[in-house]
Amino acid sequence: MASAAVVSPSYPADLFKRAVALLPGLVLLAAVGYAGKLVERSIALYGRAHHLTLPNIEYVLWAILIGLAIANTVGVPKLFQSGLLTYEFWLKAGIVLLGSRFLLGDVLKLGGVSLVLVAIEIAASLAFMTALGRAFGLKPKLTSLLAVGSSICGVSAIIAAQGAIDADEEDSSFAIAAILTLGAIALFTFPLVGHWLHLSDLSYGLWAGLGIDNTAEVTAAGALYSDAASKIAVLAKTARNAMIGFVVLGYALYWSRKEHTGGVGNKAAFLWAKFPKFVLGFLLISVLATAGLFSKGQLGNLANLSRWAFLLTFAGVGLRTNIREMLKQGARPFIVGALGEIAIAFLTLGLVYAAGKFLH
Repeated sequence: MASAAVVSPSYPADLFKRAVALLPGLVLLAAVGYAGKLVERSIALYGRAHHLTLPNIEYVLWAILIGLAIANTVGVPKLFQSGLLTYEFWLKAGIVLLGSRFLLGDVLKLGGVSLVLVAIEIAASLAFMTALGRAFGLKPKLTSLLAVGSSICGVSAIIAAQGAIDADEEDSSFAIAAILTLGAIALFTFPLVGHWLHLSDLSYGLWAGLGIDNTAEVTAAGALYSDAASKIAVLAKTARNAMIGFVVLGYALYWSRKEHTGGVGNKAAFLWAKFPKFVLGFLLISVLATAGLFSKGQLGNLANLSRWAFLLTFAGVGLRTNIREMLKQGARPFIVGALGEIAIAFLTLGLVYAAGKFLH
Protein backbone atom coordinates (compact mmCIF):
# COMPACT_ATOMS: atom_id res chain seq x y z
CA MET A 1 0.00 0.00 0.00
CA ALA A 2 2.92 2.31 0.73
CA SER A 3 4.30 1.86 -2.76
CA ALA A 4 0.89 2.62 -4.25
CA ALA A 5 0.74 5.87 -2.28
CA VAL A 6 4.11 6.86 -3.72
CA VAL A 7 3.42 5.86 -7.32
CA SER A 8 -0.13 7.15 -7.81
CA PRO A 9 0.70 10.90 -7.68
CA SER A 10 3.06 10.41 -10.63
CA TYR A 11 0.18 9.77 -13.03
CA PRO A 12 -1.25 13.32 -12.91
CA ALA A 13 2.30 14.67 -13.06
CA ASP A 14 3.13 12.56 -16.14
CA LEU A 15 -0.12 13.58 -17.79
CA PHE A 16 0.65 17.23 -17.12
CA LYS A 17 4.15 16.87 -18.59
CA ARG A 18 2.77 15.25 -21.74
CA ALA A 19 0.19 17.99 -22.12
CA VAL A 20 2.89 20.66 -21.72
CA ALA A 21 5.08 18.88 -24.30
CA LEU A 22 2.20 18.88 -26.80
CA LEU A 23 1.26 22.51 -26.28
CA PRO A 24 3.89 24.27 -28.50
CA GLY A 25 3.09 22.06 -31.48
CA LEU A 26 -0.65 22.47 -31.00
CA VAL A 27 -0.26 26.24 -30.86
CA LEU A 28 1.76 26.13 -34.09
CA LEU A 29 -0.87 23.97 -35.79
CA ALA A 30 -3.60 26.39 -34.74
CA ALA A 31 -1.56 29.43 -35.82
CA VAL A 32 -0.76 28.02 -39.27
CA GLY A 33 -4.32 26.78 -39.77
CA TYR A 34 -5.84 30.08 -38.71
CA ALA A 35 -3.37 31.96 -40.91
CA GLY A 36 -4.73 29.93 -43.82
CA LYS A 37 -8.24 30.97 -42.83
CA LEU A 38 -7.18 34.64 -42.64
CA VAL A 39 -5.61 34.47 -46.10
CA GLU A 40 -8.83 32.99 -47.51
CA ARG A 41 -10.95 35.73 -45.88
CA SER A 42 -8.57 38.52 -46.91
CA ILE A 43 -8.64 37.50 -50.57
CA ALA A 44 -12.44 37.26 -50.52
CA LEU A 45 -12.76 40.69 -48.87
CA TYR A 46 -10.32 42.22 -51.34
CA GLY A 47 -12.28 40.81 -54.26
CA ARG A 48 -15.58 42.16 -52.94
CA ALA A 49 -14.08 45.56 -52.12
CA HIS A 50 -12.64 45.97 -55.62
CA HIS A 51 -15.49 44.22 -57.45
CA LEU A 52 -13.16 41.47 -58.68
CA THR A 53 -14.01 37.84 -59.34
CA LEU A 54 -11.16 36.00 -57.67
CA PRO A 55 -10.76 32.21 -57.38
CA ASN A 56 -12.18 30.89 -54.12
CA ILE A 57 -9.14 29.07 -52.72
CA GLU A 58 -10.18 27.39 -49.47
CA TYR A 59 -8.25 27.74 -46.22
CA VAL A 60 -7.21 24.09 -46.41
CA LEU A 61 -4.83 24.78 -49.29
CA TRP A 62 -3.46 27.96 -47.73
CA ALA A 63 -2.80 26.09 -44.45
CA ILE A 64 -0.88 23.38 -46.32
CA LEU A 65 1.12 25.93 -48.34
CA ILE A 66 2.02 27.98 -45.27
CA GLY A 67 3.06 24.80 -43.46
CA LEU A 68 5.16 23.68 -46.43
CA ALA A 69 6.87 27.07 -46.59
CA ILE A 70 7.78 26.98 -42.89
CA ALA A 71 8.94 23.33 -42.87
CA ASN A 72 11.11 23.67 -45.97
CA THR A 73 12.72 27.06 -45.23
CA VAL A 74 13.31 27.90 -41.57
CA GLY A 75 12.31 24.41 -40.41
CA VAL A 76 10.38 23.29 -37.35
CA PRO A 77 12.35 23.01 -34.06
CA LYS A 78 12.17 19.80 -32.03
CA LEU A 79 10.16 21.62 -29.36
CA PHE A 80 7.12 21.56 -31.67
CA GLN A 81 7.39 17.99 -32.99
CA SER A 82 5.31 16.21 -30.34
CA GLY A 83 2.37 18.52 -30.87
CA LEU A 84 2.66 18.32 -34.66
CA LEU A 85 2.30 14.55 -34.54
CA THR A 86 -1.26 15.02 -33.26
CA TYR A 87 -2.41 16.10 -36.73
CA GLU A 88 -3.41 12.50 -37.52
CA PHE A 89 -5.61 12.48 -34.41
CA TRP A 90 -7.29 15.69 -35.57
CA LEU A 91 -7.88 14.14 -38.98
CA LYS A 92 -9.66 11.15 -37.45
CA ALA A 93 -11.57 13.35 -35.00
CA GLY A 94 -12.65 15.61 -37.86
CA ILE A 95 -13.95 12.67 -39.87
CA VAL A 96 -15.84 11.28 -36.86
CA LEU A 97 -17.49 14.67 -36.29
CA LEU A 98 -18.16 14.93 -40.01
CA GLY A 99 -20.62 12.08 -39.56
CA SER A 100 -23.05 14.68 -38.21
CA ARG A 101 -23.39 16.02 -41.76
CA PHE A 102 -24.28 12.64 -43.29
CA LEU A 103 -27.78 11.31 -42.92
CA LEU A 104 -28.09 7.61 -43.75
CA GLY A 105 -30.89 8.36 -46.19
CA ASP A 106 -28.40 10.35 -48.26
CA VAL A 107 -25.73 7.68 -47.83
CA LEU A 108 -28.06 4.95 -49.06
CA LYS A 109 -28.76 6.90 -52.25
CA LEU A 110 -25.05 6.75 -53.06
CA GLY A 111 -24.08 3.56 -51.26
CA GLY A 112 -24.89 0.82 -53.77
CA VAL A 113 -23.22 2.46 -56.75
CA SER A 114 -20.27 3.77 -54.75
CA LEU A 115 -19.54 0.38 -53.20
CA VAL A 116 -19.44 -1.24 -56.63
CA LEU A 117 -17.07 1.46 -57.87
CA VAL A 118 -14.93 1.11 -54.74
CA ALA A 119 -14.63 -2.65 -55.30
CA ILE A 120 -13.63 -2.14 -58.93
CA GLU A 121 -11.12 0.57 -58.02
CA ILE A 122 -9.46 -1.54 -55.32
CA ALA A 123 -9.17 -4.66 -57.47
CA ALA A 124 -7.93 -2.80 -60.54
CA SER A 125 -5.45 -0.68 -58.54
CA LEU A 126 -3.95 -3.68 -56.76
CA ALA A 127 -3.54 -5.60 -60.01
CA PHE A 128 -2.17 -2.71 -62.06
CA MET A 129 0.28 -1.45 -59.43
CA THR A 130 1.58 -4.97 -58.81
CA ALA A 131 2.17 -5.53 -62.53
CA LEU A 132 3.82 -2.12 -62.86
CA GLY A 133 6.14 -2.72 -59.91
CA ARG A 134 7.25 -6.03 -61.35
CA ALA A 135 7.83 -4.48 -64.78
CA PHE A 136 10.12 -1.84 -63.23
CA GLY A 137 11.97 -4.41 -61.13
CA LEU A 138 10.98 -3.05 -57.72
CA LYS A 139 11.42 -5.26 -54.68
CA PRO A 140 8.32 -7.44 -54.18
CA LYS A 141 7.43 -6.04 -50.75
CA LEU A 142 7.92 -2.46 -51.92
CA THR A 143 5.55 -3.27 -54.78
CA SER A 144 3.04 -4.66 -52.28
CA LEU A 145 3.24 -1.51 -50.16
CA LEU A 146 2.73 0.75 -53.17
CA ALA A 147 -0.22 -1.37 -54.31
CA VAL A 148 -1.90 -1.26 -50.91
CA GLY A 149 -1.22 2.45 -50.46
CA SER A 150 -2.59 3.42 -53.86
CA SER A 151 -5.69 1.24 -53.68
CA ILE A 152 -6.87 1.82 -50.09
CA CYS A 153 -5.83 4.76 -47.96
CA GLY A 154 -2.29 5.88 -48.59
CA VAL A 155 0.08 6.21 -45.64
CA SER A 156 -2.23 4.49 -43.13
CA ALA A 157 -2.49 1.41 -45.34
CA ILE A 158 1.28 1.35 -45.95
CA ILE A 159 2.02 1.52 -42.22
CA ALA A 160 -0.51 -1.23 -41.49
CA ALA A 161 0.83 -3.42 -44.31
CA GLN A 162 4.47 -2.90 -43.34
CA GLY A 163 4.04 -4.69 -40.03
CA ALA A 164 1.72 -7.30 -41.49
CA ILE A 165 4.13 -8.43 -44.24
CA ASP A 166 7.35 -7.66 -42.30
CA ALA A 167 8.62 -5.18 -44.88
CA ASP A 168 11.85 -3.22 -44.43
CA GLU A 169 11.75 0.33 -43.08
CA GLU A 170 13.43 1.45 -46.31
CA ASP A 171 10.60 -0.02 -48.39
CA SER A 172 8.05 1.72 -46.20
CA SER A 173 9.89 5.05 -46.49
CA PHE A 174 10.04 4.80 -50.27
CA ALA A 175 6.35 3.96 -50.52
CA ILE A 176 5.25 6.69 -48.10
CA ALA A 177 7.40 9.33 -49.82
CA ALA A 178 5.95 8.41 -53.21
CA ILE A 179 2.35 8.38 -51.98
CA LEU A 180 2.72 11.69 -50.11
CA THR A 181 4.28 13.42 -53.12
CA LEU A 182 1.62 12.15 -55.50
CA GLY A 183 -1.13 12.99 -53.02
CA ALA A 184 0.08 16.59 -52.86
CA ILE A 185 0.05 16.79 -56.66
CA ALA A 186 -3.46 15.30 -56.80
CA LEU A 187 -4.62 17.92 -54.30
CA PHE A 188 -3.78 20.63 -56.85
CA THR A 189 -4.69 18.85 -60.08
CA PHE A 190 -8.03 17.19 -59.26
CA PRO A 191 -9.95 20.44 -58.62
CA LEU A 192 -8.51 21.98 -61.82
CA VAL A 193 -9.49 18.98 -63.93
CA GLY A 194 -12.90 18.82 -62.26
CA HIS A 195 -13.66 22.45 -63.11
CA TRP A 196 -12.28 22.02 -66.64
CA LEU A 197 -14.61 19.07 -67.23
CA HIS A 198 -17.51 20.86 -65.48
CA LEU A 199 -18.10 17.89 -63.20
CA SER A 200 -21.05 18.06 -60.83
CA ASP A 201 -20.38 18.11 -57.09
CA LEU A 202 -21.51 14.48 -56.90
CA SER A 203 -19.36 13.25 -59.78
CA TYR A 204 -16.28 15.19 -58.67
CA GLY A 205 -16.63 14.15 -55.03
CA LEU A 206 -16.93 10.49 -55.98
CA TRP A 207 -13.95 10.78 -58.34
CA ALA A 208 -11.79 12.42 -55.65
CA GLY A 209 -12.83 9.81 -53.09
CA LEU A 210 -11.91 6.99 -55.47
CA GLY A 211 -8.82 8.44 -57.13
CA ILE A 212 -6.83 10.13 -54.32
CA ASP A 213 -5.04 8.05 -51.69
CA ASN A 214 -4.64 9.87 -48.38
CA THR A 215 -7.76 10.87 -46.47
CA ALA A 216 -6.38 14.35 -45.70
CA GLU A 217 -5.78 15.09 -49.40
CA VAL A 218 -9.18 13.66 -50.34
CA THR A 219 -10.91 15.92 -47.82
CA ALA A 220 -8.89 18.93 -48.93
CA ALA A 221 -9.45 18.27 -52.65
CA GLY A 222 -13.19 17.95 -51.99
CA ALA A 223 -13.30 21.14 -49.94
CA LEU A 224 -11.42 23.02 -52.66
CA TYR A 225 -14.22 22.15 -55.07
CA SER A 226 -17.30 22.68 -52.91
CA ASP A 227 -18.81 21.77 -49.58
CA ALA A 228 -21.12 19.24 -51.23
CA ALA A 229 -18.22 17.65 -53.13
CA SER A 230 -16.27 17.36 -49.89
CA LYS A 231 -19.09 15.36 -48.29
CA ILE A 232 -19.23 12.92 -51.20
CA ALA A 233 -15.43 12.61 -51.36
CA VAL A 234 -15.14 11.72 -47.67
CA LEU A 235 -18.00 9.25 -47.98
CA ALA A 236 -16.39 7.43 -50.92
CA LYS A 237 -12.99 7.52 -49.19
CA THR A 238 -14.52 6.11 -46.01
CA ALA A 239 -15.83 3.16 -48.01
CA ARG A 240 -12.28 2.54 -49.27
CA ASN A 241 -10.81 2.96 -45.78
CA ALA A 242 -13.18 0.33 -44.43
CA MET A 243 -11.51 -2.28 -46.66
CA ILE A 244 -8.03 -1.78 -45.21
CA GLY A 245 -8.27 -4.65 -42.75
CA PHE A 246 -9.41 -7.15 -45.37
CA VAL A 247 -6.77 -6.18 -47.94
CA VAL A 248 -3.91 -6.07 -45.43
CA LEU A 249 -5.03 -9.43 -44.02
CA GLY A 250 -4.93 -10.88 -47.53
CA TYR A 251 -1.38 -9.62 -48.07
CA ALA A 252 -0.30 -10.91 -44.65
CA LEU A 253 -1.59 -14.39 -45.45
CA TYR A 254 0.05 -14.30 -48.89
CA TRP A 255 3.48 -13.35 -47.53
CA SER A 256 3.26 -15.76 -44.60
CA ARG A 257 2.65 -18.62 -47.05
CA LYS A 258 5.32 -17.37 -49.45
CA GLU A 259 7.94 -17.13 -46.69
CA HIS A 260 6.69 -20.20 -44.77
CA THR A 261 6.19 -18.24 -41.54
CA GLY A 262 3.63 -18.88 -38.85
CA GLY A 263 1.25 -16.41 -40.43
CA VAL A 264 -1.70 -14.80 -38.74
CA GLY A 265 -3.00 -16.80 -35.80
CA ASN A 266 -6.29 -15.12 -34.95
CA LYS A 267 -7.67 -13.66 -38.17
CA ALA A 268 -10.58 -11.92 -36.42
CA ALA A 269 -8.25 -10.22 -33.93
CA PHE A 270 -5.87 -9.22 -36.74
CA LEU A 271 -8.71 -7.75 -38.78
CA TRP A 272 -9.96 -5.74 -35.80
CA ALA A 273 -6.45 -4.48 -35.03
CA LYS A 274 -6.02 -3.18 -38.59
CA PHE A 275 -9.53 -1.81 -39.04
CA PRO A 276 -9.63 2.04 -38.93
CA LYS A 277 -11.71 2.64 -35.80
CA PHE A 278 -12.56 6.22 -36.77
CA VAL A 279 -14.77 4.78 -39.52
CA LEU A 280 -16.99 3.31 -36.80
CA GLY A 281 -17.11 6.67 -35.04
CA PHE A 282 -18.13 8.35 -38.30
CA LEU A 283 -20.93 5.80 -38.78
CA LEU A 284 -22.09 6.09 -35.14
CA ILE A 285 -22.42 9.88 -35.33
CA SER A 286 -24.20 9.52 -38.66
CA VAL A 287 -26.68 7.02 -37.17
CA LEU A 288 -27.36 9.30 -34.20
CA ALA A 289 -27.88 12.29 -36.52
CA THR A 290 -30.20 10.27 -38.75
CA ALA A 291 -32.21 9.18 -35.70
CA GLY A 292 -32.76 12.86 -34.85
CA LEU A 293 -30.89 12.75 -31.53
CA PHE A 294 -29.14 16.04 -32.29
CA SER A 295 -30.86 19.39 -32.62
CA LYS A 296 -30.16 21.62 -35.60
CA GLY A 297 -27.92 23.80 -33.44
CA GLN A 298 -25.98 20.80 -32.15
CA LEU A 299 -25.47 19.51 -35.68
CA GLY A 300 -24.09 22.91 -36.65
CA ASN A 301 -21.72 22.90 -33.68
CA LEU A 302 -20.44 19.41 -34.54
CA ALA A 303 -19.88 20.47 -38.14
CA ASN A 304 -17.92 23.54 -36.99
CA LEU A 305 -15.80 21.40 -34.67
CA SER A 306 -15.07 19.13 -37.63
CA ARG A 307 -13.85 22.10 -39.68
CA TRP A 308 -11.56 23.23 -36.84
CA ALA A 309 -10.13 19.71 -36.56
CA PHE A 310 -9.43 19.70 -40.29
CA LEU A 311 -7.80 23.11 -39.98
CA LEU A 312 -5.25 21.60 -37.58
CA THR A 313 -4.90 18.55 -39.82
CA PHE A 314 -4.03 20.45 -42.98
CA ALA A 315 -1.56 22.66 -41.13
CA GLY A 316 0.12 19.47 -39.89
CA VAL A 317 0.29 17.98 -43.39
CA GLY A 318 2.29 20.98 -44.58
CA LEU A 319 4.49 21.24 -41.50
CA ARG A 320 5.36 17.53 -41.58
CA THR A 321 6.29 17.39 -45.28
CA ASN A 322 10.01 17.64 -46.11
CA ILE A 323 10.36 18.16 -49.84
CA ARG A 324 14.15 17.69 -49.87
CA GLU A 325 14.01 14.36 -48.06
CA MET A 326 11.35 13.03 -50.39
CA LEU A 327 13.49 13.92 -53.41
CA LYS A 328 16.31 11.77 -52.00
CA GLN A 329 14.24 8.58 -52.03
CA GLY A 330 15.08 7.61 -55.61
CA ALA A 331 13.30 7.69 -58.94
CA ARG A 332 11.80 4.27 -59.67
CA PRO A 333 9.23 4.14 -56.84
CA PHE A 334 8.09 7.62 -57.83
CA ILE A 335 7.86 6.63 -61.50
CA VAL A 336 5.85 3.52 -60.65
CA GLY A 337 3.67 5.49 -58.25
CA ALA A 338 3.15 8.33 -60.72
CA LEU A 339 2.24 6.05 -63.63
CA GLY A 340 -0.04 4.05 -61.36
CA GLU A 341 -1.77 7.13 -59.94
CA ILE A 342 -2.31 8.61 -63.40
CA ALA A 343 -3.81 5.32 -64.60
CA ILE A 344 -6.01 5.09 -61.49
CA ALA A 345 -7.14 8.71 -61.93
CA PHE A 346 -8.22 7.99 -65.53
CA LEU A 347 -9.80 4.68 -64.53
CA THR A 348 -11.85 6.18 -61.71
CA LEU A 349 -12.85 9.16 -63.84
CA GLY A 350 -14.06 6.72 -66.49
CA LEU A 351 -15.98 4.75 -63.85
CA VAL A 352 -17.67 7.91 -62.60
CA TYR A 353 -18.65 8.91 -66.13
CA ALA A 354 -19.94 5.40 -66.87
CA ALA A 355 -22.01 5.38 -63.68
CA GLY A 356 -23.23 8.95 -64.18
CA LYS A 357 -26.82 8.10 -65.02
CA PHE A 358 -27.08 5.88 -61.93
CA LEU A 359 -25.56 8.53 -59.70
CA HIS A 360 -28.26 11.03 -60.55
